[in-house]
Amino acid sequence: MPLSLRRGRVTRIVDELHCEVDGLACVVYRDVTGEVEEGDEVLVNVQARELGLGSGGFDIVYANLTRGLELQAGENAHVMALPYAPGQWAVRHAEEDGTLPESLNGLPVVLCTVHSQVAPVWAALEGLRVAYVQVAGGALPLELSDTVRSLELAARVSVAPCFGGDVRCVSVASALLWAAGRADVAICAVGPGIVGTASRFGHGAVSLAEAANVATALGGIPILAARVSDADERDRHRGTSHHTQAVLDLCLGEVVVSSPESGEGWREACAGLPLSHMGRGPDEEPSHFAAAFAAGRLAAASVR
Repeated sequence: MPLSLRRGRVTRIVDELHCEVDGLACVVYRDVTGEVEEGDEVLVNVQARELGLGSGGFDIVYANLTRGLELQAGENAHVMALPYAPGQWAVRHAEEDGTLPESLNGLPVVLCTVHSQVAPVWAALEGLRVAYVQVAGGALPLELSDTVRSLELAARVSVAPCFGGDVRCVSVASALLWAAGRADVAICAVGPGIVGTASRFGHGAVSLAEAANVATALGGIPILAARVSDADERDRHRGTSHHTQAVLDLCLGEVVVSSPESGEGWREACAGLPLSHMGRGPDEEPSHFAAAFAAGRLAAASVR
């Protein structure tokens, strides 16, 4: 299916990430499109909304026809993001800006197979420097995450094909090594809106198996936040999700796995944080958030 693009005019600027085009809510990534102002004529990708794709079914500004043409690449940028795709653009990568360490030196790497685990993991790491590393398997733009934008983080790293954040890296190995010099713990996760096909390995969670294997090879400590559900209507996700087992089946070394039984205190620690898993809150999914919090506690114990 080809792109579904339409022309429109920006009728409202909501914030740096959101606007309205012809009165319809729209997301805009200004590091890609350039600045967008009210009254600008834009091209909008409307396909996801027209297909009714749930939480991901919103319009996205594809190009600004008023002030976004003939823009120059960023300074010293020459490695392409989304290479050879219609929307490719040059981005400076962290690997180009200095030598990275050879080892993670025991850095705990918490692996989140679904984005709703990030906030409770972070809550268990109070007092520690925490880096966030986003890998493919869900949304690619790091800025799309309300959760990540709300948390205090020492660094935010996107791993290609993801983009945004403080820096972008070509590989998860480089991303973790870059983070190790700036943080005590790394949270490695897919972005919001995980890809899924109801099959054993056809889902975004398998990206965390690569991260686990890389962490092991580089001398880190991979810790898998078990995906657990009390309320999911799908058998494959009720209790411990098949996503958790799929990741473990692809791991080549030892991986510590959290459990909800070890997540005591999660409600108090997570008070005020954005907690939502598949549209369900903490009262509906207590085991899910407890297991994620427990993974953060395991990481904190590894540091201390």
